[in-house]
Amino acid sequence: MSKIKVLYQYLIALPILVALTLACAIITILCIPWKNSWWLNAIQRFWAKSFCWLYFVPVSVTGTEHVRKRQSYVFVSNHQSIFDIFTIYGWLPVVFKWLMKKEVGQIPLVGWACKAAGHICVDRGHAKAAMESLQAVEKELVDGVSTVIFPEGTRSETGEMGRFKRGAFQIAWDLGLPIIPIRLEGCYEVMNRHAKTVTSHPIHMTIFPEMDLHQYASIEEAIEQVRNIIKG
Repeated sequence: MSKIKVLYQYLIALPILVALTLACAIITILCIPWKNSWWLNAIQRFWAKSFCWLYFVPVSVTGTEHVRKRQSYVFVSNHQSIFDIFTIYGWLPVVFKWLMKKEVGQIPLVGWACKAAGHICVDRGHAKAAMESLQAVEKELVDGVSTVIFPEGTRSETGEMGRFKRGAFQIAWDLGLPIIPIRLEGCYEVMNRHAKTVTSHPIHMTIFPEMDLHQYASIEEAIEQVRNIIKG
């Protein structure tokens, strides 16, 4: 990457994004009573899209027609990069709550904003706390509010998809909610977990048709089917 691009990313794009992040966090905290409103969601989506716009990362999406209005879903996606978050937050056309690791909730201001927005932080190191987090996200899934979960649990080291954990599928199974698989392509090339700069590489998000997990004999069979769809 040229020195000019590096200087742009650190001296222009990054300060603007920090300012936007702080502004969005403050607005979210102040608007707790309206956390599921369309206009607050629009502000948050603008914040997420700004990362792709300012780093010149083109995003394309197919499959939005599979998402029904007023229907709550459990969305599950592969996890390649921090840009997975910006892509889904910016271009998935629903109000949803993230199921995220507890460390995010500990970030000053940003973590407070995540909690104010209704996102659920999971302590993966303690089974009881993790179960309580799953129960908390279940309470949010009403009136078209959905959740997005990365069933791998963490970003890929190599870009290859890892093993899926059970939590997202248990929520969908228990509540009788459809799951929608999401495939993200290009995010690893944009910024893998060890990269210090952003590469302007195209990202594509594919939203697949919804799936009723109860058509399968077990959750384990459903997990395998969903993983195969995302893997392609």
